[in-house]
Amino acid sequence: MRKRWLLLALLTAGAHGAPSLDHQVFNAQNQVISLSEFKGKVVYVDFWASWCGPCRKSFPWMNAMQQKYRDQGLAVVAINLDTDQALADEFLKQVPAQFTVRFNPEGDVARSFDLLGMPSSFMFNRQGQLVQSHVGFYQDNAAEYEQELISLLKE
Repeated sequence: MRKRWLLLALLTAGAHGAPSLDHQVFNAQNQVISLSEFKGKVVYVDFWASWCGPCRKSFPWMNAMQQKYRDQGLAVVAINLDTDQALADEFLKQVPAQFTVRFNPEGDVARSFDLLGMPSSFMFNRQGQLVQSHVGFYQDNAAEYEQELISLLKE
């Protein structure tokens, strides 16, 4: 069964082989959810894992951005890549998320985004087009990241 699911995941990744909102991930209840549910919003997609030190620094910033700009149409979506969801759950107990968290334990969505490091973030405009990406999270660049979001929210 797992091999069949993996084959299906690989075939799906081939169909959607680039950063987009056309990918499917899991929610906390292990239900398949499409990232396209956020189309029409400015979407900040962040890939993270429990072992990622910089991710601990990016979560408070993403919480602040979600709170500050939610009413203007921002959706922050953090996609966890741990193969064991218990590791992600433990991370989230220590560093709570006040934004949408999704899961991609097989890593197929992450592969289609061609991640170069962790965390990696991708900004989509309201039309669902990728307009910006960042590798890593640097507190010194937080104001620049926020300005990019503000610009997209004004479009």
